[in-house]
Amino acid sequence: MSAIYEELKAKIHEIEEDVKKFYEKENKAAGTRIRKAMQEVKTLAQKVRTDIQEKKADM
Repeated sequence: MSAIYEELKAKIHEIEEDVKKFYEKENKAAGTRIRKAMQEVKTLAQKVRTDIQEKKADM
């Protein structure tokens, strides 16, 4: 499995506590951290898509 995919899963796991803080305790700073992390998730997801396309082309 791709190392990028593993990094993507780890990033989602990292923000779990901030998601709880934002939605349950209405912590605005946690919302900012979530948005920053989600931007990183978006970048990682694009890298996974690119990696998949490259592997498909090589098949």
